[in-house]
Amino acid sequence: MAVEAWYMDISEEDQRKPHRLTPNEPVSLDQLKTLGVFHWKLNADIYETDPELEQIRRDHGYSFMDIIAIHKDTLPNYEEKLKMFFEEHLHLDDEIRYILDGQAYFDVRDKEERWIRIAMTKGDLITLPAGIYHRFTLDETNYTKAMRLFVGEPVWKAYNRPADDFDIRQKYLASLQEPGERAVMLSPLL
Repeated sequence: MAVEAWYMDISEEDQRKPHRLTPNEPVSLDQLKTLGVFHWKLNADIYETDPELEQIRRDHGYSFMDIIAIHKDTLPNYEEKLKMFFEEHLHLDDEIRYILDGQAYFDVRDKEERWIRIAMTKGDLITLPAGIYHRFTLDETNYTKAMRLFVGEPVWKAYNRPADDFDIRQKYLASLQEPGERAVMLSPLL
């Protein structure tokens, strides 16, 4: 089954709720790809020996990995970490997460700054491109176990919005433009 994603409402209700619009506005995998977000569905029960995961890691250079369990009984400073994860931020490197158990949400901004919620369940592997504004939260089950993957040494630094001055943010925004739009967008900088 493909990952499920949708445009979010603007309610201030608990971040762990689905926050679907009424009527629901689904977002397809192809729409996510236009934002640089990629998804695979793998068999998390065999993650330690999965040849498909190994191929993805080789193809993309994901040389480092660790595993984190996010639950009030397993994560020190659980409430503070959840608040931190849900702050809108970007990274200078891609964010790669593989859900081994439980459920969670990644929220990303589209080209018009609207929030898209991506429901992650066991077996979902996602990559968010460097420079995209995003945030993370658990759903109402309050538990997920995830593999974090990196190219080279892990970098844990998040830059909360506004972080528009970073070169990686400008590069990301340029990647979203059609060729004709890019020239117009960049011309004031000349």
